[in-house]
Amino acid sequence: MPKISTTAYLDQRPGTSGLRKKVAEFKQPHYLENFVQCILDAAGDVAGKTLVLGGDGRYLNAHAVQVILRICAGNGVGRVIVGRGGLLSTPAASHLIRVNQAHGGIILSASHNPGGPDADFGIKYNTANGGPAPESVTEDIYARSQRIDAYHCVETDDIDLDTLATSHLDRMVIEVVDPVDAYADLLKTLFDFDLIRSKLADGSLSVVFDAMNAITGPYATRLLVDELGAPKDAVLRGTPLPDFGGAHPDPNLVHAADMVARMTAADAPVLGAASDGDGDRNLIHGAGLYVTPSDSLAVIAANATLIKGYSAGIAGVARSMPTSRAVDRVAKALGLPAFETPTGWKFFSNLLDDGRITVCGEESFGTGSNHVREKDGLWAVMCWLNLLAVRGDSVRDILIDHWQTYGRDYYTRHDFEALDSDAANRLMQELESKVDTLVGSTWSGHRVLHADNFAYTDPVDGSESARQGIRVSFEGDARIVYRLSGTGTAGATLRVYIERAESHPERLLLDPQQVLADLIAVAGDLADIRGFTGRERADVIT
Repeated sequence: MPKISTTAYLDQRPGTSGLRKKVAEFKQPHYLENFVQCILDAAGDVAGKTLVLGGDGRYLNAHAVQVILRICAGNGVGRVIVGRGGLLSTPAASHLIRVNQAHGGIILSASHNPGGPDADFGIKYNTANGGPAPESVTEDIYARSQRIDAYHCVETDDIDLDTLATSHLDRMVIEVVDPVDAYADLLKTLFDFDLIRSKLADGSLSVVFDAMNAITGPYATRLLVDELGAPKDAVLRGTPLPDFGGAHPDPNLVHAADMVARMTAADAPVLGAASDGDGDRNLIHGAGLYVTPSDSLAVIAANATLIKGYSAGIAGVARSMPTSRAVDRVAKALGLPAFETPTGWKFFSNLLDDGRITVCGEESFGTGSNHVREKDGLWAVMCWLNLLAVRGDSVRDILIDHWQTYGRDYYTRHDFEALDSDAANRLMQELESKVDTLVGSTWSGHRVLHADNFAYTDPVDGSESARQGIRVSFEGDARIVYRLSGTGTAGATLRVYIERAESHPERLLLDPQQVLADLIAVAGDLADIRGFTGRERADVIT
């Protein structure tokens, strides 16, 4: 196979969701090619095998798909299934890997990060189960990136990816597929489309969805408008754009402001929702009421048997460590196994593959089930539409009923973004150094009961993950968690999670920021956030 000499780049260590860098870095000579070759080498024998390829359509996506096809051909890959135009949402790519029994897949995305020539790009490898590569594979990719001196590549003109067709590149088959078809067919097996359609038609159910100029636009249009009959204007910002229209494709209350404004108006639809750059995250909003991702996960778990595809019950639940413990309370009441994992969907994938859980989620707007091995934004939206159609209640009514049954975990996340990396690391190191001395100490009247740096032993494969975030628990069923995010490309992001449980029936509808104000102050003092970072308050609060 054609062999091209190269020089290793030493900064290609994948994070929790692959390699994310600025576009300018990916455009360096051989930078992308090196990393793709290392992926293929770490993936094992790819000769004659099938791979899935696609991305969220952000700037550089189209070019990167062409490069990857040439390198796949140069490495003897047998077939590549690629979404038309090089597009695939992350959950749709996961499904295509699974349904085609592919060897794996290469997904191009920086998820909820901004896009454009001066913004972010990303690439990750998913294995045969459809889920993100485990640490053993990503570490192998990184190790190879440190010593690579050549890659294999077939020279050719760009391939036509806009036509649904099968073609050849050297001896490799390229199959261009509609990016939505297989995914839409999957969701039809999980949800009662007939019931939802009838409720939308009679006006008892209504929806608005913000696709944020990102990949879910075509998916939401097919599902909500074409299949379920919602009006065309139910999908906001539905055309994927390379720079997401200059917007930030992160489904939170700040960046989905237009949808949130609709949901706080007097004539608000029953359900508001949004998804992110690659379609794996979600925001759920009722009329005048935001649903935290933690509560959304708990509500879905508690009501799963009302949903067509889960009517026989669920095997168990899992949440990432920083996610609120709301779903734990559901699991305890229903007698279900519950798992607490580090942040990163790959940890859920092991539990899903082993049949230990059915539903799982992260506080960072990610929810999913065993239908794929990625979090899935539109799946979560469909869960809520199905529950609303079956129960005939409002989002507010469903939440109040849930809190009255299981109690409420008041919860908030405070993000301090683009911090000086050294300062952020010093903050975390100082916190870790005093973990053992915190128990028994009191902070503004709050006594510490437990403190640690979370470590996880995978119950399926025995792998260990240490130093996953500082946990501090207090009397009164409250806790604070500190983590440095692994998804950014500029500086460091400190995430601080504050939570307190409440079961008193007259204290279930209060403002979380007010309820948690004392603990928010403690969180700042305990870590000396102002002293280390100079920041008075968080950049984003959800």
